[in-house]
Amino acid sequence: MESVLFEKKGPIAYIILNRPKMRNSLSLELMEILKKKIIKVSKDKDLKVIIIKGNGPSFCAGHDLYELVGEKYSIHHFREIFTKCSEIMKLLHKIPQVVIAQVHGIATAAGCQLVAACDLATCEENARFATPGVKIGLFCSTPMVPLSRIIGRRRALDMLFTGRFVSSEEAQSFGLINRVYKKGDLEGKTRKWAEEISKTSRLTLSIGKEAFYTQVNQNEEKAYDYSKEIISLNCLTEDAQEGMSAFIEKRKAKWKEK
Repeated sequence: MESVLFEKKGPIAYIILNRPKMRNSLSLELMEILKKKIIKVSKDKDLKVIIIKGNGPSFCAGHDLYELVGEKYSIHHFREIFTKCSEIMKLLHKIPQVVIAQVHGIATAAGCQLVAACDLATCEENARFATPGVKIGLFCSTPMVPLSRIIGRRRALDMLFTGRFVSSEEAQSFGLINRVYKKGDLEGKTRKWAEEISKTSRLTLSIGKEAFYTQVNQNEEKAYDYSKEIISLNCLTEDAQEGMSAFIEKRKAKWKEK
């Protein structure tokens, strides 16, 4: 059984974690396949949104602990695991498509990291989130990276130091989750949100996404210097000219992706 599945429905693609009996834990094999699929879909110019979800009772329970326990493993083995995972998280920010995490059940440790690394996130109302590594002697150092940048230092340290579960409502108040839906509505409403995003120009989305992640860690002066150049160049694109003209003329824009 393939550990990562892929489905394409119009301008929206689904990447599905498929180790349900292992709560979709991120084995080395799964991460290698996941990375390849992300790279492949990033090159598809028809795709505007990618939804990442999991099969079975949970979204993702983190790394596969069976690959982390045993005297046979060296520091090189552990570095390979966490390097591979870090590459995936950084890749999610670099691809042109908007990436939405669709969460049900639990998202813990590297699973919570995956949620934080996506551009946007939805969950069902009974979903729970945690970075519980501290409870088993393995501090969630790599999940800490996107988590602290998304929800802030104090909230991240609360989760990291205690390992406690955070409810969907609390996760939304933290900014980890954008939208919380009833259990039966998660799939359909996440899809509807993706369709809303997909009505816009893929070129414009990709320009905006790259600009966001470039400026977000710059100081204000550098961010403005960078952003004014990006928006000026954006004005020169055919889609920007078409979109602004369509708005003025009160008609629907016809995107050329140029």
